[in-house]
Amino acid sequence: MARPEPGAPSERPNFAEQLSELRVRLSAAQQYLRLSDLVAELAELETKIAEPDLWSDPAKAREATTRYGRAKSDVDLLADLAHRLSDAEELLEIAELEGEDGLASVAADLAGAVSALERAFGDLELRSLFAGEHDERDAIAEIHAGAGGTDAQDWAEMMLRMYLRWAERRGFEVEVDEASPGQEAGILSATFLVKGRHAYGLLAAERGVHRLVRMSPFDAQHRRQTSFASLDVTPWLEDAVGEIDIDDKDLRIDTYRSSGAGGQHVNVTDSAVRITHLPTGIVVSCQNERSQHQNKAKAMQILGAKLADRQREERRARLDALSGPQSDVAWGNQIRSYVLAPYQLVKDLRTGYETGNVEAVLDGDLDEFMAAFLRWQREHEAS
Repeated sequence: MARPEPGAPSERPNFAEQLSELRVRLSAAQQYLRLSDLVAELAELETKIAEPDLWSDPAKAREATTRYGRAKSDVDLLADLAHRLSDAEELLEIAELEGEDGLASVAADLAGAVSALERAFGDLELRSLFAGEHDERDAIAEIHAGAGGTDAQDWAEMMLRMYLRWAERRGFEVEVDEASPGQEAGILSATFLVKGRHAYGLLAAERGVHRLVRMSPFDAQHRRQTSFASLDVTPWLEDAVGEIDIDDKDLRIDTYRSSGAGGQHVNVTDSAVRITHLPTGIVVSCQNERSQHQNKAKAMQILGAKLADRQREERRARLDALSGPQSDVAWGNQIRSYVLAPYQLVKDLRTGYETGNVEAVLDGDLDEFMAAFLRWQREHEAS
């Protein structure tokens, strides 16, 4: 391969073409985020939240302020991207008037601006893939250890850390409401609430059985072990208890002593609460609050959200005839494999997306897997 002559300029990116492509992506974003509708909605909500009696109905007030915050965030984001893109276009235009020297002097600045805009549009374009009714909501997530004994319980705890780190990376707030320790190590189960826009839509991509292959630290002969744990996700509906008719006679409420990774305020009294909904067998627990009363209230909220989600799933199953038995958390049902030995690989079995950087994935680098699933889901539904 011929080498460039010493002192010859290296090949420069075609900034005009890149900025033109970004302008097309901005126009598309304004379409799928419905910018004109957002501006109209923002004006309407500004009037509503300025009303002096707004908080006479706290539920409606919360809904209005939440909608206002989201609409304003989207409008401001699109305005910021448009401004940054215009600045880059103007910089290129001025540099081109100065010829080759002018372009060389701003090449680094333009490359940085283009790269930052491409990342921002990549994040924004994920929103066009969300189609679910509750994708923007917070999420209730549950992890359960499956087949694999102590290794599976350790894997469940590793998964909990992975999703907590993922939430931290995205700036989401997390509340661990319950964690049941394993017999020797790890956890049997954990329930945690992730608060952030599109938390449910993103985490729903992770719902299913996750398989880990590694040299077992719990085996005296250090043999390779396969273990399983599952993630279940439900949209968080604060008002679900009011929407769902829950008969007290259908509930068994048990109290027990808080323990495990429930949070810094967990005390040593019998304040933890476990509620079993007898007709469905749904069990929810909470031990993170300061008192038994608060734990019971939070557990009832979680139960209401799970029952509401169950009703939606049952309606969808009747309409689409797509229901099936719950898969075992074991062989043949996994959505993703995490292989630590004899080689390093994480592969999603639905989308085919994979990476050899297992350590980064276990440290919460999950966004590309989620994006790949959302694209795969859109294509699958369209076919």
